[in-house]
Amino acid sequence: MDVTISELIELFLQSLLVTWVKTLGPFASGNHDNLGWHFLNQIMLEIDPSPTNKHINNNVHLRIQNLTNLMKNIKTYYQ
Repeated sequence: MDVTISELIELFLQSLLVTWVKTLGPFASGNHDNLGWHFLNQIMLEIDPSPTNKHINNNVHLRIQNLTNLMKNIKTYYQ
């Protein structure tokens, strides 16, 4: 079964974890543009406070590292 990245993201956005996170903050207001992965990353840090890069500005490498850490936390959460 070939699944595209956009299909995987759509499935993730419909998951119970995202539904739960929506009840905790800005998701509930419908403002998804400013949210990005930052809010979800903050929630995951509450669950697993591993170090993360706070001042990433426009540094692509730090953004990728944060996204990698977040994805690792999400995978761990679901396993």
